[in-house]
Amino acid sequence: MCGIIGHVGNGDAIDTLLTGLENLEYRGYDSAGVAVQNGSGIEIQKRSGRVSELKASIEDRPLRGRVGIGHTRWSTHGPPTDENAHPHTDSTEDVAVVHNGIIENYAELKERLSARGHEFTSDTDTEVIPHLIQQYVDEGYGNEAAFRRAVEELEGSYAIAVMLSGEHTLYAARQGSPLVVGVEGEEFFLASDVPAFLEYTDTVAYLEDGDVAIVDPDGVEFTDLEGDSVDRDLETVDWDPEQTGKGEYDHFMLKEIDEQPTSLAQTIEGRIDPERGAIDLEGFEPGTFEDVSSVQLIACGTSYHAALYGSLVLNAAGVSARALLANEYSVCAPPVDEETLVIAVSQSGETADTLSALRQATEEGARTLTVTNVVGSTAARQADDSVLIRAGPEIGVAATKTFSSQAVVLELLAHRLTRDVVGETPYDLESYLPALARLPQQVDDVLEESDAERIARHYRDHESYFFIGRGLGYPVALEGALKFKEITYEHAEGFASGELKHGPLALVTPKTPVFAIFTGQEDERTLKNAEEASTRGAPVVAICPDGHRATEIADAHLEIPDTEPELAGLLANVQLQLVSYHAADLLGRPIDKPRNLAKSVTVE
Repeated sequence: MCGIIGHVGNGDAIDTLLTGLENLEYRGYDSAGVAVQNGSGIEIQKRSGRVSELKASIEDRPLRGRVGIGHTRWSTHGPPTDENAHPHTDSTEDVAVVHNGIIENYAELKERLSARGHEFTSDTDTEVIPHLIQQYVDEGYGNEAAFRRAVEELEGSYAIAVMLSGEHTLYAARQGSPLVVGVEGEEFFLASDVPAFLEYTDTVAYLEDGDVAIVDPDGVEFTDLEGDSVDRDLETVDWDPEQTGKGEYDHFMLKEIDEQPTSLAQTIEGRIDPERGAIDLEGFEPGTFEDVSSVQLIACGTSYHAALYGSLVLNAAGVSARALLANEYSVCAPPVDEETLVIAVSQSGETADTLSALRQATEEGARTLTVTNVVGSTAARQADDSVLIRAGPEIGVAATKTFSSQAVVLELLAHRLTRDVVGETPYDLESYLPALARLPQQVDDVLEESDAERIARHYRDHESYFFIGRGLGYPVALEGALKFKEITYEHAEGFASGELKHGPLALVTPKTPVFAIFTGQEDERTLKNAEEASTRGAPVVAICPDGHRATEIADAHLEIPDTEPELAGLLANVQLQLVSYHAADLLGRPIDKPRNLAKSVTVE
């Protein structure tokens, strides 16, 4: 979704704002803009296109100011034009606003304000906010009171930062969209995500729904909408600023694929003890889930594939579990009660559909738990319990390292759940735990030895790409297809391998490579399905260990090390990530910024 940055301090704000926008561009890159207090009023530059274009424009026509706000947009209301770019102002340009979210009652507000003489110049819902604030200022309200009155009238989801002419103060509010404050001495920052200002400070406070933050050179005040003080503790973010940069890599995606040995090591650190045969997931002692009778996992996109992975592990162990698309939960959720555990899986912890489903589950009496990558995220605060995947910051729009860490955390949770619910573990810990301890090194081996670039080059001119797998290979097939389509723009589909002959086989031609995933579970059946595709002329790429029988019928082979079936799919997934990356690179696609997509979907 969109990215917000704000700065209050003694130094010039422009460099900070532009750096923040560059760091946030993964949240939206249709247009960008900044506004600063220049000593005589508010000065704005904004334009459609990337942040780099805005930066070049500011170099030609410099801005100066110690207080400012900035925004990088992912379009919802109105196309990406100069007029629709943020910040938006009222008619007098005394109020500047940046906004992430959707104002659901903007049409009603716009009609009312237009009747009072306000003229609008954009197609956005955001533009009603500065006009509404100015209306209250015109009626005699002070700046802060006008801001609060305006926010009270807004319906929908929003994160808002506001600046009024002649005042070195930022006003911010949040409802359903993330906002975080950063503090470093006498410098203060406001952003929709920590990476925006991480190189300046790692000390943060997270706003919660209904919060208002007033930031000026003297500090930060947190209140509710009525003006009553609320406590928001300062926390230290355990992220290295270098993690949010590309370093020597051409793309964040490749960097984050290569970071998986480290992210997986962080995920399991202190949580497994192969010598004792023990799993110790912090905060979840034996008996934690003994009252649970069924599990629902809710998520979207890549996180849904991880949720499906976790549900299959639980079902195989005898715990009733279902993975459900969070954006369909309101219309097709199965019944829940106090014995239902609903697990929300979200990399950012801010995914709007997942948060909505989580709220619904809570209202219906379910116990809730969040699996996320972000400390202090809305999902982590909203759920009864949370588990961090510890993958470190992920900037590339196409999720990579977070998928593997989510799947591992869900496997660790599955151990605790099955021990509590059915009295058994879902796997043989004597073999599983040593294999899990080896997983980071095995991923590193795959990265070092992968033949994915050659295979991507060989099949680059084909028409469609199928990915098949059985059991735990099925969510990996779905994830492989998703990665391929979202960054190459080529048609790709993932299937449970047995479903090929129930329709999709009609689409198979010699121009339809089939990537077949072999995990060590039901491999003979997957092999039979791959052979069916091969006899119709489709080239088959087998993802399996060396010496596997699939290599005898396959046209190409992506090797994975021998391991437990519960982990083999995660190694296969790394190979498929590399295939997608190299295919997109060969096609010249904007890999980190695929068209029409943004990293965190914070509106439904």
